[in-house]
Amino acid sequence: MKYTFGPVNSRRLGLSLGIDLLAEKTCSYNCIYCEIGVSPVTTCDRKEYTPTAEIIAEIDETIKNQSASKPIDIFTITGNGEPTLHSGLGKIIHHIKERTDKPVAVLTNGSLFYRADVRKDLFEADIVIPSLDAARESSFRKINRPAACNRLSEIIDGLVLFSREFSGKIWLEILIVKGINNTPEDITALQQAVARIKPDMVQLNTVARPPLEKYAMPVSQEELKRIAQELPGKVEIIADFSRKKKEKNRIANESEILHILQRRPCTASDICEALNLDTDSTTNALLHLEKSEKVIQTEHQGKKYYSAP
Repeated sequence: MKYTFGPVNSRRLGLSLGIDLLAEKTCSYNCIYCEIGVSPVTTCDRKEYTPTAEIIAEIDETIKNQSASKPIDIFTITGNGEPTLHSGLGKIIHHIKERTDKPVAVLTNGSLFYRADVRKDLFEADIVIPSLDAARESSFRKINRPAACNRLSEIIDGLVLFSREFSGKIWLEILIVKGINNTPEDITALQQAVARIKPDMVQLNTVARPPLEKYAMPVSQEELKRIAQELPGKVEIIADFSRKKKEKNRIANESEILHILQRRPCTASDICEALNLDTDSTTNALLHLEKSEKVIQTEHQGKKYYSAP
């Protein structure tokens, strides 16, 4: 499959079928913590970056062939970059809602919500998870490194407008990077922005996987807890500091593993968790993929990560 992957176990969403709207890295940001690499060009231009008809056809095929032993709980629209740049987004969401009774979630950086057409395209989704890492201009420029067309005030205003118009759930993700957006001034600015946006929930995160820039360092769990207490409304810490162990009983499939690693770096335990795989067979599959040079291994924060070159 070219545009769909999974379903994978998502800690936030359940058994999730991922839908990637962008064949190549295309984004309005060039975040220092990005796990999928540099954005060759940052842009705010909406267009059909990949054929909408092909994406819809693949979704239909996936729905038709889904396994009874691994049913889809939710459809999660993401992208090799920013999915709201794809002009077919609304049509794709509408098609999924017509074909199935399962919820649709959209992961987005929220940078284009000032546009009425983007907000309208998202109205049929059930859960929208936008990001707002900084509410001060200097920190915004440092952490997200946006395209010249992005203005922070417009972005926050767009999130406020969308929150007023949208009938589904909004989970606002804030990712904290040590020394960049965790100053008292930054937290105060985020407090004020969250109070205006009024999301259903704030999800606090920090750098976990190998970031684009080595200086993008995580903050501690204790600091995230402190920040959570300072933000208004319901706040959940989603940074994975201690992974729960559970039984893995499926034998690893190399093509499944490659499909995940083509989208983001993962540890062996990440892969086991996402695909519900047996640990030993996953280790063996990764060794074989590494020997055949289909994956490469790097180390970050004392953990071994695998990615597809």
